[in-house]
Amino acid sequence: MIKIIAIDIDKTLLTSANQLAPATIETIKAAQQQGVKVVLCTGRPMAGVAGFLKQLGLADLQAEYVITFNGASVATTAGQLISETGLNYDDYIDLEALSRRLGVYFQIENNQRLYTANRDLSKYTIYEANLVSLQIAYRTPEEMRQVTMPKAMLVDEPERLTAALAQEEIFQPLQQRFNFMHSAPFFLEVTKKGVNKGAALAILAKHLGLTAENVMAIGDQGNDLSMIKYAGTGVAMGNAITAIKEAAQYVTADNDHDGVAKAIEKSVLVNH
Repeated sequence: MIKIIAIDIDKTLLTSANQLAPATIETIKAAQQQGVKVVLCTGRPMAGVAGFLKQLGLADLQAEYVITFNGASVATTAGQLISETGLNYDDYIDLEALSRRLGVYFQIENNQRLYTANRDLSKYTIYEANLVSLQIAYRTPEEMRQVTMPKAMLVDEPERLTAALAQEEIFQPLQQRFNFMHSAPFFLEVTKKGVNKGAALAILAKHLGLTAENVMAIGDQGNDLSMIKYAGTGVAMGNAITAIKEAAQYVTADNDHDGVAKAIEKSVLVNH
């Protein structure tokens, strides 16, 4: 029986207008009333999640959970950490150098700020800061020594990131240390090797005395693939990329047609 519903936020939980649809709120609350844990599982920092947790009645609770930074942080919605694995300064130096070699923008995100060493800001850096409610801070690499770094991001036009990824001789040595995952065509997110949404869900399931068979995961992008594969019930949004659809048990409607609500009704509410 499903006891955890893990839901990606952007283009999954939210409509294209970045809002929660009434049907989504209604079905999530119905699942909660039946004792199911609804876990927002996202690349966002907590600042970019808090408002949605409040709308869903999940905010500031010690028995409800949230996974942020693509799995680098697993915590209660009240802020008590269960697991945290970030990048270190040596990682930052190597990734920042990678961005320079590739000619793409680079940034670090934590719960306080979005940090960049690029004085000329990418429009996608500004977009991300607005999306997740973070201030942008310019810092030189030397000034980043004491900064907490849950995740990094390579940011640029989709075609530039695609061309950059094709340079295997540059990426291959770093793939032993890092996960590179698309959360959008213009965002390539980077976490420590072994840190991803699927691994974070496994940590949370163990913490709750549950297994993968008790987990349903719903997502649409490359950074959701690990949790779709981990969950006993993996669900792809109708707007998901092909890899997600191929890995999932089934495909629901898209994010503008109540895909999350329909998946919860099909796999959770009818079975209680």
